[in-house]
Amino acid sequence: MRSTTATLLVLGTVLAGPWGTAAAQPPAAPPPPPPATALLTLTTMPNGWQSRTDLRAQLEVFADGRAVKVPDATAPTRDPNTPPQRIGGHIPTDVLAASVAETKSLAAVDLGTPGATDQGSQIIDLLPQQPDQDVHVVMYAPDATEGLSAEQQAARKRFADLFRKLLDSFVKD
Repeated sequence: MRSTTATLLVLGTVLAGPWGTAAAQPPAAPPPPPPATALLTLTTMPNGWQSRTDLRAQLEVFADGRAVKVPDATAPTRDPNTPPQRIGGHIPTDVLAASVAETKSLAAVDLGTPGATDQGSQIIDLLPQQPDQDVHVVMYAPDATEGLSAEQQAARKRFADLFRKLLDSFVKD
């Protein structure tokens, strides 16, 4: 009796073909991936005496405003074998536009080079699609002011304000 029932079940399934089975819905299209290269990146290089060698950008902002924040990118407590946290979000369009303009403006000013040699640095990279328009603004020894002119100190404050503004403007998804 069991073999007859099993045979009828198999035969019914084969004969019914696609009419007797539920069709699965095609999977929803995944969101488009971000561009291969971020438009803006913010990176902090720690003090020279720190042993961190797996450095990453603290913030990556793409041209459409999507962003990835890496809050523990330079954390000395994060094990080098542990990948850093990556938090998805965005930067408001108006903040992004103003930040791109300010980054270009900062590239033309003198941030000075303090005498301290092991105090780390902060970098803002602007990487538009045309590589010949790349802008890299580096502030060495961000907390140092000794030996810098008033103009250099003012430029360094602008840099620090922009760096902080971008980090603070991040909106988590």
